[in-house]
Amino acid sequence: MSTTDPDANPNAVKPCATDGLQRIAARESTLGEDMKIRRALPSRERRTIGAWCFLDHFGPVDVRNGDGMRVGPHPHTGLQTFTWPISGEILHRDSLGYEQLIRPGQVNLMTAGRGISHSEESPRERSPVMQGAQLWIALPDSHRHIAPAFEHYPDIPSDTRSGFTLTVMAGDLEGLSSPVKLHSPLVGAELLSAGKAAIELPLRRDFEYGVLVLEGAVEFCGERAAPGELLYLPPGHDAAHLNTDAASRTLLIGGTPFTDGLLMWWNFIGRSKAEIEQFTRNWNAGAEVFGEVRGYPGSRLTAPPPPWSHHE
Repeated sequence: MSTTDPDANPNAVKPCATDGLQRIAARESTLGEDMKIRRALPSRERRTIGAWCFLDHFGPVDVRNGDGMRVGPHPHTGLQTFTWPISGEILHRDSLGYEQLIRPGQVNLMTAGRGISHSEESPRERSPVMQGAQLWIALPDSHRHIAPAFEHYPDIPSDTRSGFTLTVMAGDLEGLSSPVKLHSPLVGAELLSAGKAAIELPLRRDFEYGVLVLEGAVEFCGERAAPGELLYLPPGHDAAHLNTDAASRTLLIGGTPFTDGLLMWWNFIGRSKAEIEQFTRNWNAGAEVFGEVRGYPGSRLTAPPPPWSHHE
């Protein structure tokens, strides 16, 4: 019997194949006052990839006129927000007192834990085009009630591999290790090509993976994807082939499947309807747990009632 048969030899290398992939179409939405986005996670087909539970691709959009991005003070619980700008700048303010401008190639990581609030906006002096990705990471039960925190990471490791500029935003990949502090086994990377390129990426068998195309088009494990399409790969693979015929930009995310049951509503992550309802009441009542964002030139957002509460 062949030793390359993974069913015969569980230690044999198992590359991915198209029959293991799931294609998920991102849905268009609006962020803040008028920022068009493509939302890849959560979706009807898949709620999480590892502990990654939210993935938006915003822009590219011309922000020379108007206010650009404007997201008023709002709360979070039970998660980490992970901001990855591709072009343009974003000014972050939070209830811990941090005010941080983030630029392309940097990461802002905000840990909500038991509760935090923040705002996001385009600064007055800014680049003409804005584009980026906003991700959330669900905190495991062991960490979801920790004290809130904020970290800015100005130096994210990057190198050239097989025609791609590989930037490891989170976790470890291809000998590059991100400094971003996580509470679950995860990986996040950007692969940027100026033209035709092909790379074989090592995978962890215990990880599930997702590939979201931001610019151009790529083939992942033999399946072609364009902007607004997320390709999901279940656990059990050692390697994946990614190639493109022209300039492209792709995000790769992955992690061990998230087994702590979670419930998401608006900007909250909890474990039950009762928790979400309490978070909503606390925020709208101005509870101290979320603190206060100072300096944002606008009003705070109001939490909408959970959809199930209308039927009670």
